[in-house]
Amino acid sequence: MSKEEAKLWGGRFTGGTDPLMELYNASLPYDKKMYKVDLEGTRVYTSALSKVGLITPEELSEIHRGLKVVEKEWETDSFVEKPGDEDIHTANERRLGEIIGKHIGGKVHTGRSRNDQVVTDMRLYVREKLDILCEILSNLIKVMTGRARQEIDVLMPGYTHLQRAQPIRWAHWLSMHATFLNDDLTRLKEIRSRVSRSPLGSGALAGHPYGIDREYIANELGFEGVIGNSLAAVSDRDFVIEVLFWGSLVGNHLAKLSEDLIIYSSAEFGFVQLADAYSTGSSLMPQKKNPDSLELLRGKSGRLFGHLAGFMMSAKATPSTYNKDLQEDKEPLFDNLLTVEHSLLIATGVFSTLKINSDKMKAALTMDMLATDLADYLVRKGVPFRETHHISGEAVALAEKENLGGIDRLTIEQYKNIDSRFEEDVLNVFDFEQSVERRTAIGGTAKSAVIAQLDFLDLQCN
Repeated sequence: MSKEEAKLWGGRFTGGTDPLMELYNASLPYDKKMYKVDLEGTRVYTSALSKVGLITPEELSEIHRGLKVVEKEWETDSFVEKPGDEDIHTANERRLGEIIGKHIGGKVHTGRSRNDQVVTDMRLYVREKLDILCEILSNLIKVMTGRARQEIDVLMPGYTHLQRAQPIRWAHWLSMHATFLNDDLTRLKEIRSRVSRSPLGSGALAGHPYGIDREYIANELGFEGVIGNSLAAVSDRDFVIEVLFWGSLVGNHLAKLSEDLIIYSSAEFGFVQLADAYSTGSSLMPQKKNPDSLELLRGKSGRLFGHLAGFMMSAKATPSTYNKDLQEDKEPLFDNLLTVEHSLLIATGVFSTLKINSDKMKAALTMDMLATDLADYLVRKGVPFRETHHISGEAVALAEKENLGGIDRLTIEQYKNIDSRFEEDVLNVFDFEQSVERRTAIGGTAKSAVIAQLDFLDLQCN
């Protein structure tokens, strides 16, 4: 049999293929990682063929025996790839035929196309990876909430515009980023459900001519349902785009988290210190300890978004059903999944080993950060907030003018000169712990509110 005839599609062609085209067309170098799900799909598909009488019980037994041999070869790295193995489907079917004979091996593709086969493999592979990512992400959130519980009494500045704003708990900062990641976890579970729909049995595009039981196939492969239109089944790559978007959004959240920690780890802040395991040194300056793990997390967010943008451009405006453009889905998808997995593991390591300097966090708190609390003091006495905001601003301006070093240094007399409604108890405002504890509403900085946030996050992860 000539090389062209050996191809799954070779019967139509009499001329040879340009060697560069062979290379350009091949996907085995990267899609062979789907060998296991491809073999599992064939196992279930041939069982379904047997149910409609297209494969005898004896042939089915031989096919399943051969599939186990092929799987063992992949697992032991003894599978021999050969010229003409365009993709994992071609390679597996070729090897199966060598083991059990081409007569029986030639029946496994009856009524099946690589169009429905490849997207089945991808959905099975992605579903498996999403389950792993779900576990890793859940663990990261638990590590963060665990730290938050242990360090809940540590206070630090909260920032807007990278300017000191109001006092918060370090645990509240941890809870914020854990909340973003928990939303990612929720989205992941939703996407997983949409991934878990079976296209197998749709053929090239028009459906199956032998009345195969697609629901049986779906159930055996653990899918949650069947894609009800054969045209949509073979061409749908929305699940790929959703996964790429999800990875890009996770990357964005990890980048935001990393940016904060990079700033906090600088000598100017000194709030946190990364473990040596997640830092590197300088080739020139011996004193340097660089937060490379965090910078890589931040940088890889661009890589993840690039995969999304690139495949969106490949997928847009393709004609109906399968087109070879869709082969461009695998490399960005596989790299996205691997990059997100590694990034989440690195982030987990960072938070598991991170040291905090609570004294420096506390020292960074300044009394001007309680200006809003000063306005709230008058609100509690019945003064409209718009008026109290202005009055508090006057107090800040006076303290700056007198070079007092903080609004807590103003005397009672000075406060009364600003507004007669200030009383002796105004000085009680200037307590950072009381400031955070006043914010007891859902989502606030009070200890009870933060614990409620952590309880919710932990519940979501279980």
